[in-house]
Amino acid sequence: MNQGTPKISFKLPAISNWLVLIGIAWLLASLGLGWIVKSIFILVGFLLVTPVIAVFAFQWWLKRNLVEGECPVCQYQLTALNQTQHQCANCGEPLKVEQGHFVRLTPPGTIDVTAVEVSSVQQLED
Repeated sequence: MNQGTPKISFKLPAISNWLVLIGIAWLLASLGLGWIVKSIFILVGFLLVTPVIAVFAFQWWLKRNLVEGECPVCQYQLTALNQTQHQCANCGEPLKVEQGHFVRLTPPGTIDVTAVEVSSVQQLED
């Protein structure tokens, strides 16, 4: 062990790291290897722009596929994605989202009837 030998350490400010990187880029550019530097800048630019584009693309997709409406059984307000199946949170009815509306999911062969309320009754004479 060398206890008598002093350790030499340099503490440079954080800007020195950037100066070293700029110096390396300048050296590569002067040697004719500028395509490496340009490639790195293009890659960094791509990595910065891609998340921004992805956020806007996801918002556009969500606006096209998110459906808000009422349960056809209990009129509970629901939100779901288009062309999906789920259950109503209020009554538990299985539902499917078709063409922007909630419809009951019935087994094959079942006839689904919607009742209509008649407000006035007329009697027909024979």
